[in-house]
Amino acid sequence: MDFDWHSDPITRETEVDLNYRNTQNVRRFLLEHCGEDFKFDQEFMAWIRDDSYKTMGDVADEWLRRQAED
Repeated sequence: MDFDWHSDPITRETEVDLNYRNTQNVRRFLLEHCGEDFKFDQEFMAWIRDDSYKTMGDVADEWLRRQAED
């Protein structure tokens, strides 16, 4: 059964699969793990969907890493 990005619980261990969607559920998870300044941009969304293995913990960590560079 496929992961439902709209309603299934997301944890840091949740794998980003081919059915990944930028849903409100994902946004809530990332706001919780990255802080209220979290927002999607095209480059970051492309990185999420680049077909390399990653978890939602990796996604949160990457967003934080990118913010530290700015």
